Amino acid sequence: MHAYVLMTNHVHLLATPSRGGQIGRAMLALGRCYVRFVNDRYRRTGTLWEGRYKSCLVDSETGLLRCYRYIELNPVRAGMVALPSDYRWSSHAANAAGLNDPLVNNHPAYQALGATASERQLVYCRLFDMPAASDEVHTIRQYLQRQHALGSSRFKDAIERQLARRVGPAKVNRPRK
Repeated sequence: MHAYVLMTNHVHLLATPSRGGQIGRAMLALGRCYVRFVNDRYRRTGTLWEGRYKSCLVDSETGLLRCYRYIELNPVRAGMVALPSDYRWSSHAANAAGLNDPLVNNHPAYQALGATASERQLVYCRLFDMPAASDEVHTIRQYLQRQHALGSSRFKDAIERQLARRVGPAKVNRPRK
C-alpha cells in the first residue's frame, strides 16, 4: 500500500500487488470480514461504501504521483478539512511527514523523489502546494470509473499486448468503411 484515504462512504487505495489477482481478493476479504465486523459491532446491516470496487492500472512513470495527490487531497475536495495533513485517516502523514504508518510501503517512484527521507518528504509536500487541475481530477476519476489503464500511450500499448484487449477509451468517431 502506497497511499490511502478512508472516507465516510468509500476508500481510495494505491497499492502494488506482488502477484496478479491479489487486489481483488483483498477487496473481497475486506468486504466480507470488515463489513461484517462493523455491522455486528454497531448493530447495522448493508454495505459500508457506495458502489462496487473499481480499479485501474497506473503507469508509475507518468501517473503514480498524480494518484498519490488525488487520493490524499480527497478529504480537501470533499470540504472535510482545509489541508491533507489535517485528515487523520490518510497516508499523507506518512508520505509527507515521515510518520510511522504500518500500512504504507514506499513505491520506487516515491523513493526516487530524493536521496534521503527528508528530501523525499520535502519534494512530496511540494506536490500539494498547487491545487490539482480540474481536468487532472476528472481524468483520474474517468479512468477509474471505466477501469482503464492510466498512463502513457506506450504503457497502454504494452498492457494491451499483454492482455490482448483494449485498456483505454476507444476512439470516438465511427470506423471508416
